[in-house]
Amino acid sequence: MSVPRYWRNMPKRERLETQKCEKCGHVDFPPRGRCLKCGSESFVPYTLPDRGKLMSFTIVRSAPKGFEKMTPYVLGIVELSDGTTITVQITDVDPSEVTIGMPLEAVFRKICEDGDSGIIEYAIKFRPAL
Repeated sequence: MSVPRYWRNMPKRERLETQKCEKCGHVDFPPRGRCLKCGSESFVPYTLPDRGKLMSFTIVRSAPKGFEKMTPYVLGIVELSDGTTITVQITDVDPSEVTIGMPLEAVFRKICEDGDSGIIEYAIKFRPAL
């Protein structure tokens, strides 16, 4: 299997797939070995909703190595329509126009190019809902 195909097949990274506790119904993202709420080790697959609202955010102006060309960019905590919260990059919007409570939707976007080979890595980001 090629490296790009391997990355595309990672469910939690590419399709917002995770797990839901069979005992208490708590959704863990990313997936973990034990439920954070009740400690159970019994899970069922769960696909997160692709819509939510922005709860909090920060504008990154001094990025880590490899992401300097992207600055400034917005990182936000999004509450999905099922109540799960995730931390994601907010895209397709000027950072000055980002507001708490704005409705968002998931999109598939480029994250970076890896090493000298230039393999492009993609992941889910969120943008203002259309």
